[in-house]
Amino acid sequence: MVARVIPVEPFDLVVFGATGDLARRKILPSLWRRFADGQMPPEGRIIGAARSRLSTEAFRALVAEALNEQPAATTAERAAIGPFLERLDYVTLDAGDATGWQMLGEQMREGVVHAHYFSVAPALFPALAAGLDQHGLNRPDTRVVIEKPFGHNQASAQALNAMLARHFDESQIYRIDHYLGKETVQNLMAVRFANILFEPLWNARFVDHVQITVAETVGVNGRGEYYDAAGAMRDMVQNHMMQLLCLIAMEPPYRFDSDAVRDEKLKVIRALDPVQPEDIVRGQYRAGGGGAGFADEVGNPGSTTESYIALKVGISNWRWRGTPFYLRTGKRLRARASEIAVTFRDPPHSIFGEDAPWRANVLVIRLQPDEGMTLRVMIKEPGPGGMRLKDVALDMSFAEALGGELPIPDAYERLIMDVIRGNQTLFMRGDEVEAAWAWTDPVIAGWEARGERPHPYDPGATGPEDALMLMHRDGRRWREIR
Repeated sequence: MVARVIPVEPFDLVVFGATGDLARRKILPSLWRRFADGQMPPEGRIIGAARSRLSTEAFRALVAEALNEQPAATTAERAAIGPFLERLDYVTLDAGDATGWQMLGEQMREGVVHAHYFSVAPALFPALAAGLDQHGLNRPDTRVVIEKPFGHNQASAQALNAMLARHFDESQIYRIDHYLGKETVQNLMAVRFANILFEPLWNARFVDHVQITVAETVGVNGRGEYYDAAGAMRDMVQNHMMQLLCLIAMEPPYRFDSDAVRDEKLKVIRALDPVQPEDIVRGQYRAGGGGAGFADEVGNPGSTTESYIALKVGISNWRWRGTPFYLRTGKRLRARASEIAVTFRDPPHSIFGEDAPWRANVLVIRLQPDEGMTLRVMIKEPGPGGMRLKDVALDMSFAEALGGELPIPDAYERLIMDVIRGNQTLFMRGDEVEAAWAWTDPVIAGWEARGERPHPYDPGATGPEDALMLMHRDGRRWREIR
């Protein structure tokens, strides 16, 4: 099987913060892979911009070092490093210094797409936006990419959106959430809307409940100061998991168009019920397994920030009223796994007798690792001796289904190319971000007002015991994390 690679238009992509960690780990390697795959046109060019005083040659050397550290690169990708480096230029730029902006303006070409990636701390967003505007680098077709976090609460998100709106039209702003660039997440829409099989069953009449799990084995990994201020609710639920929930729950858009898709996602967020205190479980990993506890890792012995959270969420609309959505995410858990599991209701009557073993049909979309889908169905167990039922998995791994010939691209590869194409479908709109915070803020304010502390849990476990009870009281069980 051969993937069809469609080159994008010629472009100048400016990466602000080009010497930083995100640029080294994700942005520049993603562009290199798109170049090696033939998607970057000969006229495509990347301009690194940062405060470090580097020559273009020194910047290229830094990028070469980062690319050589990339695991599992193919022979073709390795061979493409040299030609890719020739596409790179560098400008020393301090957001408050006009000299750097003038140099950047001299580098930008006419007649190509202009994109600017803000791979910097959010505190620098206003200075970069104003700099582009004041120095003639904001044209009608200019595009700016904004990394999360999109604010710390609704008020700060509104302030960020207002600042961006002073300089750019909403059509120019690309708020990037890398979860939406994952192939399996995009396949969620294909499974729902390109197959008649599931859509008639995709509602509260046939779906018993939905579980969304994002489990990590790592701790805060040097992000202690940020994570202690954010916690799992702000870092994962308000954005990544909210997007997964929207894609599962939204109505079919009238077409696969950026505003049509985002309109339907916004309707889901606005239909979310307030979360009750008894439907929230927060946890914090303790020391164990040769590692420090969360409070020690973040350098705050009295920290009340959650490294784990589980919630029961309801959606008040005709499609989903009465079907609960269970969300959980955490660090230092048993395994690294991200999945969405849609559990269907039992048949109204069993013709095989009350004693027949029964397992519900479950559609599982695996986001990582081993991206793919599994549908559990009931069949007759082979052999004589009566009708014995057994549940089996109809399992589809992307790697196996595609014959191992097509590697799963990193989410940033897809998203950056979509910026160049001018396709905002997989990016969040300003009103969507604010609506997500409007739902999230009261949840956080509630546990802060109650003075609740997170429940401790052991590293390598599945979270605190109280999270099990969140499901057990409803007669349900969490899926195993493995």
